[in-house]
Amino acid sequence: MLDDLDRGVIHALHIDGRAPFSRIAEVLDVSTQTVARRYRRLRAEAGLRVVGLLNRHGGEETQWVVRLMCSPSTTQALAHSLARRPDTSWVKLTSGGTEVFAIVHMPDDAEPAHTMLLRDIPRRSGIVSVSAHALLHTYLGGPTTWRGITRALDARQRERLRPSFDTADDRPPSPADQGLLDVLGQDGRAGLADLAAATGWSQATAARRLAALRAHGTIFFDVEVDSRLLGARTQALLWMSVVPAHLDRVATAMAGHEELAVVAATTGPTNLIAQALCAGHADLHRYLTRRLGALEGIRSLETAPVLRTLKRSGALDPVRASLRGRSGGPAA
Repeated sequence: MLDDLDRGVIHALHIDGRAPFSRIAEVLDVSTQTVARRYRRLRAEAGLRVVGLLNRHGGEETQWVVRLMCSPSTTQALAHSLARRPDTSWVKLTSGGTEVFAIVHMPDDAEPAHTMLLRDIPRRSGIVSVSAHALLHTYLGGPTTWRGITRALDARQRERLRPSFDTADDRPPSPADQGLLDVLGQDGRAGLADLAAATGWSQATAARRLAALRAHGTIFFDVEVDSRLLGARTQALLWMSVVPAHLDRVATAMAGHEELAVVAATTGPTNLIAQALCAGHADLHRYLTRRLGALEGIRSLETAPVLRTLKRSGALDPVRASLRGRSGGPAA
């Protein structure tokens, strides 16, 4: 389990993923060296990573929620192949190892996600079914996050860490920014020298462009960390069918639940999906029967326990992926 200082560092990085260690140290009232050591330890032992992501909501892209039902002998290889794709995120093994879940990001003018998957994924006899549903609206997730990593700092500390930008550059993202996005997708704290090398710009130009993209909410920084070390040892995906007239009210209420990290409306026979992070199976049961059960309008509920997460929001880390593949342990 992580201590208060670990949680403070994680919370600080959620507020400003590129905050200097010196500023975090000042807010936490410790030395810069202490913050640097904690960061390195969290990277090594808790899977901590800061990634810079394009805020996809409202852009010219559709996110597809993909489910592949498989035989247990097929899921590992299939999930790893999906995780290696640059257009996927949140690749998980669920339902005791018989299902692969992923988010696929596709431009609106591209072919449907299920067509792409059926063409690109090698044919395997163990795949039983494939379903793909468009993500329509995100109530919780993206720039917002699970409250389990945002409880360490008080209001004054949060305000001291909140970044401010002074820029007149309001250009939308373009192909010229792709090198910047590629580097930040691997390491949101990458230095200006790395950003300049990836774009061909000067360090000053890279810094200005990054500040502009952040100021307009085009880029945000996500913090990846092993949620089990924050007390959430049980994860589950919840698939719900909600009466359309109640969908917005139910989803908005669920977005305020501390047990949830994601709430999103989708197409398909189930029109609302959520991710629950609970201390254990008993806590998940209490959440489903008491908090969720109290919401009027939910017609049906399917719960899929998460066995393993192979890829989170950022680009796949080749080094970590190799280590996990050899050890067979759960992804951080």
